[in-house]
Amino acid sequence: MILDKEHLRANLDEVIWNIEQARITVSEHHIVKLVTVAKYTELENITTLYELGQRAFGENQVQQLKERMQSLEALPLEWHMIGTLQKNKINNLIDLRPTLMQSLDSLALATELNKKLLSKETKMNCLLQVNAANEESKSGVSSEEAVDIYHTIKETCPQINLKGLMTIGAHTDDTKLIQQSFETTHSIYEKLQKDGAAVCSMGMSSDYELAIKCGSNLVRVGSALFK
Repeated sequence: MILDKEHLRANLDEVIWNIEQARITVSEHHIVKLVTVAKYTELENITTLYELGQRAFGENQVQQLKERMQSLEALPLEWHMIGTLQKNKINNLIDLRPTLMQSLDSLALATELNKKLLSKETKMNCLLQVNAANEESKSGVSSEEAVDIYHTIKETCPQINLKGLMTIGAHTDDTKLIQQSFETTHSIYEKLQKDGAAVCSMGMSSDYELAIKCGSNLVRVGSALFK
């Protein structure tokens, strides 16, 4: 569905207002980046959001990311890969040169990605995905192993610039459990800040305000912008 500019402006203003309100509860110095999840929306809506000042967009699939980047290459957009990366798509992703790959979900994937990056003589900014709620349906490293795996990737995968962590909140209506998964990830993030971790990506359309209150500094919002 193509939304008109004023409708999108109202949605964007509402999300930004909510981010501001949540951000201030942490600290007036707490900065939060908004990445628009564009997977279900039309190109026209992305263009309109760009006109309204939004710059960062994320896609779940490499093929979709490629199509979007090519169609909108005239715009200076910042693209994020936020979905599970299959090993057979690694080379395709490297060629797209995303600003940030948020879903590095295992040491095995990091090793494979590093190998391919090395052969192409390039580097990639990544976030380590943590499965903080320990849900079988989600990918990511366990919260118990996250610090060790983060250090291992830093030591053994020089082509990967680890920038921090990403998590998806617990898949439940129980706010306490969602909050717990965010707090778990944020406490790991705090431990890794001395190792250069600067991004704590938590929160989507249904829970981004809660995520920010738990310390998130990057939220991935889709449906709340395109309703």
